[in-house]
Amino acid sequence: MTEPRFTTGPEDLLTPADLAGMSGFDFIDGIRTGKYPAPPIAKTLNFRLTDVAEGRVVFAGAPEFAAYNPLGGAHGGWFGTLLDSCMACAVQTTLPKGRGYTTIEYKITILRPAFTHTPPLRAIGTVVSSGRRVATATGEMIGEDGKVYATGSTTCLVFDL
Repeated sequence: MTEPRFTTGPEDLLTPADLAGMSGFDFIDGIRTGKYPAPPIAKTLNFRLTDVAEGRVVFAGAPEFAAYNPLGGAHGGWFGTLLDSCMACAVQTTLPKGRGYTTIEYKITILRPAFTHTPPLRAIGTVVSSGRRVATATGEMIGEDGKVYATGSTTCLVFDL
């Protein structure tokens, strides 16, 4: 698996013109291969892009102590960030050149806790519908043992870049 290359500052981000000149799939797959830098949030919250297909994206990650809540487990925001990322990036893979998205809303349900000793979880985002103005996707966080840790759904606004 290719090690991710992370942004070190705003100058590392692609410009709107760069983004408009490639398909959403090419952009997301470019992050997976290291051609384009991964966003800093992935380093901060210890997750990485592992698989990309049209309409499907997989991240893998495990919470570090810095992502803990006061009760001693991964904060709900850690689950939310991974699920939002996999679902929204799955939407991006379906978009042609010149189109982008933003998350309108997402919902998650955490079914079991995660800790620093929890083996890495896979966050799998799958597109349900990708239209001209609105796209929807679902997500699941699954452990190595096949247990579901969290689920989610999202609605994204699709627009011209």
